[in-house]
Amino acid sequence: MKAGSTAYHNGLAAEDIAVRLYEAQQGRVLERRWKRRAGEIDLIVSLGGRIVFVEVKARKTLDAAAYSLSPKQIERMFNVAQVYLAESGAGLNAETRFDMVLVDRQGGAEILENALAMGW
Repeated sequence: MKAGSTAYHNGLAAEDIAVRLYEAQQGRVLERRWKRRAGEIDLIVSLGGRIVFVEVKARKTLDAAAYSLSPKQIERMFNVAQVYLAESGAGLNAETRFDMVLVDRQGGAEILENALAMGW
């Protein structure tokens, strides 16, 4: 298997873990790997009356995952979220949250709610 293929499959597995975390909180996945010209959002979840945009990061450790999100990725995520809100009809005034889900190599995972608002 090629390195790129391994990364792709690891990413899918990490997203599956993230989906289970949100479903355990009664969240409903609206989109996976939602892609537009502006970029891609890993998960879009409906949870408690709000739309949660989720960036999933898988690394060797949770700490490494937490620090792997670049300012450029954050900007792209905000831009793609605006496109989603406009296209979905939810509108730019919809209640939203931007989370990160960190996944380590052992399958450990953690949701960082409002991670992008906290300046990660």
